[in-house]
Amino acid sequence: MIRTATADDWPAIWPFLREIVAAGETFTWDRDTGEERARGMWLQAPPGHTVVAVDAAGTVLGSAKMNPNHMGGASHISSASFMVDPVHSGRGVGRALGEHALDWARAQGYRAMQFNAVVETNTRAVALWTALGFEVVATLPEGFEHPARGFVGLHIMYRRL
Repeated sequence: MIRTATADDWPAIWPFLREIVAAGETFTWDRDTGEERARGMWLQAPPGHTVVAVDAAGTVLGSAKMNPNHMGGASHISSASFMVDPVHSGRGVGRALGEHALDWARAQGYRAMQFNAVVETNTRAVALWTALGFEVVATLPEGFEHPARGFVGLHIMYRRL
């Protein structure tokens, strides 16, 4: 089940968000981002929206935040970010969150969704977004410093809604 995230969900989101960000392999956030700053960046205020994916017992499996990609004349393009608790990866949580984000963006009247920074070595994410209809429209060579692989490309992915 996917539902709107509340402040009460933060204690369940923070441990896996911290782990993913600290690993430095898939997110462009500073690896030492603190909890207060992370909460402010993740729990979106309108027009943004944050959700959690939960199982039947209410365990938070992952989370997504959706928002306008830019302001003003470019505010008709949405964006989103996703994090799935590594303990629950491979169970379709990312796909469910991705499909939900696309549905949300359509319902909000966005014309497209753009991901600004998909690390090219994050092959599972690239494959998922491609399967959901996104295309790589550009790659910034050496745009991301991966802790094990060095400088790798950073994809911009796009999909019309």
